[in-house]
Amino acid sequence: MIQEFKDFIAKGNVMDMAVGIIIGAAFTAIVNSMVADLINPIISLFLGGIDFSGLYIVLGSGDYASIAAAEEAGTAVFAYGRFIMAVINFLIIAWVVFLLVKAVNRTRDAATRPKAAAPAADPGPSELDILMEIRDSLRK
Repeated sequence: MIQEFKDFIAKGNVMDMAVGIIIGAAFTAIVNSMVADLINPIISLFLGGIDFSGLYIVLGSGDYASIAAAEEAGTAVFAYGRFIMAVINFLIIAWVVFLLVKAVNRTRDAATRPKAAAPAADPGPSELDILMEIRDSLRK
């Protein structure tokens, strides 16, 4: 059983998957930072600084100044603003990943595309053309 496990781990697919997961986790941090630190502030600028994450409805009794205060008091809240922000962030992240994958694919295709052959110099008349000219000149 140990040998089977070693064979399983040593297969290329498992190692590729492990590397992909590790790189994916690091890439997630980069994309999340790009969205949170670069893109969301620009969107907030156009929306007048609106942050949907503070929108909520208290499902119990009481009046709270913020969602954090309601949660700290142990009151159930319907935090629909967080959901809206999660959807917006998902769409932005999906768009950024799409653009990055598109750029990587374009770069990979450019690297693997065969170089265009230089146009060949005019090879002149073919052997058949020369023989036909000789034949025609001999007939005269």
